[in-house]
Amino acid sequence: MTHARTHSSRLLLTTALASAALALAGCGGSGGASGSDSGSPAAGSSLEQVQEEGVITVGTEGTYRPFTFHEGGSGDLTGYDVEVMEAVAEELGVEVEFEETQWDAIFAGLQAGRFDVIANQVSITPEREEEYAFSQPYTVSPGVVVVNEGDDSIDSFDDLAGKTTAQSLTSNWYELAKESGADIENVEGWAQAVTLLQQGRVDATINDKLTFLDWEQTEGDTGLEIAAETEDEARNAFAFRQGSDELVAAVDEALETLREDGTLAEISEKYFGDDVSR
Repeated sequence: MTHARTHSSRLLLTTALASAALALAGCGGSGGASGSDSGSPAAGSSLEQVQEEGVITVGTEGTYRPFTFHEGGSGDLTGYDVEVMEAVAEELGVEVEFEETQWDAIFAGLQAGRFDVIANQVSITPEREEEYAFSQPYTVSPGVVVVNEGDDSIDSFDDLAGKTTAQSLTSNWYELAKESGADIENVEGWAQAVTLLQQGRVDATINDKLTFLDWEQTEGDTGLEIAAETEDEARNAFAFRQGSDELVAAVDEALETLREDGTLAEISEKYFGDDVSR
């Protein structure tokens, strides 16, 4: 794993990170609407109910690697979110039952009471906080500037002025690159951006840190490194129906225990080669 040189951007990036978090929140970058259910939501799940039944039911996609997916396409459900939820359930003393559903239907399923909680890299946004209850974050991800290893000409976002970055024109990372004074090479996505970077055709690319860490974990030695990080971070958490206060509090307590005993860091290292839980 490349050792990152980290520097804080002085830019105000809350909007960009919130939008990027939506891209992380399902379908490997499909973004997603707030997912409001048009009908009346079911009552929030109670801790007592979950403990009496001995099961916490969890909505997830099962198609969003490395967070929730089937190994080889047909193996057991696994992934970062899956393992974190399984560890939380163990702390609660209950079994976990995953209900797989498409991202477009996942919030409606929660509101209808099909499951107690969503585990699918749901980003915490002001709009969603008006409709749902959230646990404390178990994934945080700043925006990062990625460069070729050994490139000391870019040490901050300000250093992008006059440089060329590879960005999708529809991404808020494009706006951040533009605000930083970079010339933009339009690309279709992350894979194309890093290819141009590795070929020396651009100087850098901006994206979220999770994307970079997942790429490195999957591809091995990519010859890339992080040159700068934003101060703001996207925060992803478990989502519940409103009124699930005691259950949320119990999950938060479980997450804190798992953070303190190193379990969250261990799961993070397995999937990302770094601790993304804090």
